[in-house]
Amino acid sequence: MSSSILEFAERCARQAGQLIAGQRHQLTIQFKGSAAEELVTQADIAADTLICDAIKEQFPEHQILSEELSPDNPTDVAHLWVIDPIDGTVNYAHQHSQVAISIAYFFQGQVSAAVVYNPFSDELFAAEQGQGATLNGQPIRCSDKTELKRALIATGFPYVKDELPLLMRRLNTVLANCADIRRLGSAALDICWVACGRLDGYYESVKPWDFAAAQLIATEAGARFGHTYVPDGNPQLEGDNLLISNPALFEPLRQLLLRADQLSL
Repeated sequence: MSSSILEFAERCARQAGQLIAGQRHQLTIQFKGSAAEELVTQADIAADTLICDAIKEQFPEHQILSEELSPDNPTDVAHLWVIDPIDGTVNYAHQHSQVAISIAYFFQGQVSAAVVYNPFSDELFAAEQGQGATLNGQPIRCSDKTELKRALIATGFPYVKDELPLLMRRLNTVLANCADIRRLGSAALDICWVACGRLDGYYESVKPWDFAAAQLIATEAGARFGHTYVPDGNPQLEGDNLLISNPALFEPLRQLLLRADQLSL
């Protein structure tokens, strides 16, 4: 695949990052979702528009799946872009720095290029299929820990808390068997932090745009990407029961999560 796709995605991510950084001092906050529980700002919409307009101009035949403007999943398309204009919107609205723009390009159903950019730390994670992963142009690799009791694991929680007992069972089980838990508020950055060794593993159920780019960055950095349960459809766009870690910890962490789920049976 031509690196021009990745270079284009990097430019879009940096432009969107500049936009959201500039708009954070004066936010308009609304809530969306069936119960109006999910926070969204005018910067989410503006960044989504910026990226989507750039794709439509450069690649008019390509399809787009984005959180704010095109949330319905296109199927059977050769060229697909999956966009999260602000991953970590709650962090963004509360002046936290764990915020990212996530852009993934899929060719014939496979993620081929990916960018995750945090404008507040000026960290750009990027990957091309088969070419390795980088952070600000420097190669990165996942950690080499082999013991869960030494591992730092990340997770997150949804806006809708109707499965809170299950989430707490998983959290209790993992925390009891690892070094510690982190809950940073951006799935894309959590996964990229697994890619560069700042974290050893990550689990959560999220939307496709939350992890579409970061999954390639993680796997190109040597991490293992999968799910607690075998998903239906395209696993690269299935966000339920997501699990990413260094290879040695993947199966032990998966077994812990399965054990937590069985406690309710």
